[in-house]
Amino acid sequence: MSGADKPEGKDVARVSVRILDKEYLIACPFEERSALLDAAQHLDSRMREVRDSGKVVGMDRIAVIAALNLANELLRAQTQDRRAEAEVTGRVRALRERVDGALVRGQQLDL
Repeated sequence: MSGADKPEGKDVARVSVRILDKEYLIACPFEERSALLDAAQHLDSRMREVRDSGKVVGMDRIAVIAALNLANELLRAQTQDRRAEAEVTGRVRALRERVDGALVRGQQLDL
């Protein structure tokens, strides 16, 4: 592989992945090979689910429906993460205020 094929300062691996019985050769940073293989396996599984449902015909449509399903799941997970982060932030703020109040009063805080 020539230097033009490699991002500067990174070792690049060429990884073969199989999705719906079609092979793709993907270049990725060497340290991300395992994650790429996991992602390809997950995508293959999801595309097979869409194909096997019998409701979608054609590789392009199968890929788009699988991508939309995955994007929807990602967006829902991000929303849940933001909600959980906001809840934790609120709890930490409330505890900090209780601690500050107890310190001001010179009393021990009963946690």
